[in-house]
Amino acid sequence: MNNDPRNVLDVDSLSFAYGDKTVFEDVSFPLRAGEILCLMGPNGCGKTTLLDNVMAIHKPKTGRIDLMGEPLHSYKRHQIARHIAYVPQTHQITFPYTVAEVVLMGRTAYTGPFGEPKAEDEEIALEALSKIGIRHFADRPYDRLSGGEVKLTLLARALGQKTALIVMDEPTAHLDMKNELFFLETLAGLCSEEQMAVLIATHSPSHAFYFDAKGLDCCAAMMSKGRIIACGRPDDVVTKDMIREVYGVNAAITMEDSGGMAMKTVTLFGTIPSGRVEAES
Repeated sequence: MNNDPRNVLDVDSLSFAYGDKTVFEDVSFPLRAGEILCLMGPNGCGKTTLLDNVMAIHKPKTGRIDLMGEPLHSYKRHQIARHIAYVPQTHQITFPYTVAEVVLMGRTAYTGPFGEPKAEDEEIALEALSKIGIRHFADRPYDRLSGGEVKLTLLARALGQKTALIVMDEPTAHLDMKNELFFLETLAGLCSEEQMAVLIATHSPSHAFYFDAKGLDCCAAMMSKGRIIACGRPDDVVTKDMIREVYGVNAAITMEDSGGMAMKTVTLFGTIPSGRVEAES
């Protein structure tokens, strides 16, 4: 594999299996600094397991992952945490930590699991809260936040890790429309300012169009039955034919202009009966 030195992540010919059951195979993609890769596909296609491989939670059956130009398997766990941050789909903490304390947990990669945070770590955590726009949440109990506030806190925690790559698994799941949009706006701003690479698994094809309309370097990858069947610019990948093939639904893609920003949107209007996806044109 000939790595581009600009790449934060290189995934090459990756496959993974639980015993004899193959989850995904022959998956390849690069990810550069400042680029967002939106990974899409139906439930069960292997998206989350692929993310777990990227974060070294699982070991691939075949293929290779390079992080910052070095084999992922050559890193120790704390070293990976200094390069990759994670924003999960759901997150629960049973102890009554404050928001600032949760964000400070992102510094564990530098302090160690039993180390005491230094003044510099506390400053970085508060700076992350400020960049996300929730510094005023610092002393609030984390377990009393709304769903949107929790997601922003987790984004601040990831930012506080000071990593080159942030991996996100459906981060806008369960958010209402306003909180989803605010999260996307915040993430787009961070990618532009901080030049982070972002790998995001999402069920919303419109997310790729949103980042593209914001002028970000955005790539869309469509995953189906354990393979990435298309990867490239959102306009080329997120098409009504591709949505029909992968998700089994009819969709319309239209151009909308709001507030001076032209953006494509995806509207779903009907499922395709099983067995008819290939037969219909």
